[in-house]
Amino acid sequence: MLISTNQGAGGGPNEDNVTGLLVRSTARQWTRDSILAVDAGVHLAAIIKIFEEHLPQAILRNPNTHSSAATPVRGDTPTTSIESGKPKLCMVTGPFANLELPYDTAKANATYVFRSLISTFLITHPHLDHVAGFAINTAALQQTLRRKRVAALPSTIEAIKEHIFNGVIWPNLSDEGDGAVGFVSYDRLVDGGNVALGDGEGRGYIEVCDGLAVKGWSVSHGECIKHNHKGSYSSESTEAGYSPYYSRRSSRKDMSSGSMDSARSQTFPQASEKKAYDSAAYFLRDEETGKEVLIFGDVEPDSVSLNPRTARVWQDAAAKLTAGLLTGILIECSYDDAQPDSMLFGHLTPRHLVIELGVLAKMVRSMAPNDSSSNSRPNSPRKRKRPSNGHKLPSSSSEAVETTTTAIRRPPSRHHHVRRMRTRSSVSPSTTPVLRPEPSSSEMLLVNVANEDSPELRAIAEEQQDGLNHKSRNGANNKQSSGTSSRPLEGLQVIIIHVKDPLRDGPDISDAVLEQLREHEEEARLGCTFTVSKSGMSLWL
Repeated sequence: MLISTNQGAGGGPNEDNVTGLLVRSTARQWTRDSILAVDAGVHLAAIIKIFEEHLPQAILRNPNTHSSAATPVRGDTPTTSIESGKPKLCMVTGPFANLELPYDTAKANATYVFRSLISTFLITHPHLDHVAGFAINTAALQQTLRRKRVAALPSTIEAIKEHIFNGVIWPNLSDEGDGAVGFVSYDRLVDGGNVALGDGEGRGYIEVCDGLAVKGWSVSHGECIKHNHKGSYSSESTEAGYSPYYSRRSSRKDMSSGSMDSARSQTFPQASEKKAYDSAAYFLRDEETGKEVLIFGDVEPDSVSLNPRTARVWQDAAAKLTAGLLTGILIECSYDDAQPDSMLFGHLTPRHLVIELGVLAKMVRSMAPNDSSSNSRPNSPRKRKRPSNGHKLPSSSSEAVETTTTAIRRPPSRHHHVRRMRTRSSVSPSTTPVLRPEPSSSEMLLVNVANEDSPELRAIAEEQQDGLNHKSRNGANNKQSSGTSSRPLEGLQVIIIHVKDPLRDGPDISDAVLEQLREHEEEARLGCTFTVSKSGMSLWL
């Protein structure tokens, strides 16, 4: 069983609610080095806040008998002792429930957790909202017995080493380079896992704290503009960026009019100089149970990426889901559906997230035994051949899974940026699309995968509709023969992190994101459940 505690669940711009997670295996209780910190835009301050909220409900416990005093004591009452045999405060509520405390105050106990219980900081990428808290908190590592470990993919390690612990932005508290102090050591992970480590289902994983092991994959988080970060290069050609799991990225085309063309040409580098910014997705494995969770850093849709590579993560996740090992996914959804593709800045919206999960769902279906979607099915409708513009699509089961795009009806809100599939020529993106009211069940919308309509996208939507119609006619037989639910992600928990607060009047943006996700999921019939995380929330996965 894995438990995740959200220190910070947001994506800014409030600096007290940025990304920070604590993850542990409950099989290890609260032993030394049993907690893993995943990102730390906010860290020690958030732990102190949790203790300030829950310490007043702490109770006295005799360490010999584990009996508890009936009356809670105030956290500032000097009734505890670190001496053996003395009664200790024990947390009974909040993320640190059942943790015996060696000190009286919130600050002292939070520092104890930071110094003694947290083994490693697993960093997805080096943006400030993911590392600022950790960098500042390293000053609290004086007079400790061991270095803190920073584990990340090599590009992230190099960025932290060069741009944070460099003696200019922050003292070099690492153990590498000029003037190294030695508070922090670097652990460079292998993209896709180190196959020389582990065996069986745990092959490629490396232990990062007591009870947890990790395997990481690089993913794309927008474009590098100034090239200070060592991202992943990709040319502008469609072939270099083509992924067989997604529709072609027509949404990456420049916007078509006026000042925006000028702004893009002045702001972005030439096509040959563009590169994708590296982020990461990490599978965390509970060594006691073999169960896993998948935690994403910031990530953009493959459908708009210079270097689409999230499909590799979904391929790995699909195998784990099929084996019953993957219990939850923590993934960002920074904006609601009002955010256009041209302003994603390397992030996801509900429409894109459901499309990404649709790719995972199709992979899960393809791995199911006796999958009814195989070419051997007698009554399978003939697949519509989509234009490939010279790129050969996979044609056999040995190749990658077919392209998929989730078709979703238009949401009721007038603010959702969607457009109906039209048979006439496309309109300028600057023109407000005309949406006919109340589409029927057969009139499906492709939700803003691209900034303009195209015959190719219409063909994808029609192909998806063909599949839905066939499934409706043969649902019972398909379910029986495939051995899987008609909702392939049934039971999977998807925890939403990194929602950006627009800091304006009106409803909470998290509520809008959650509502849109649930609407899209119902249309896509995935079967997963969505929860938007909050600071201080504990998640059992």
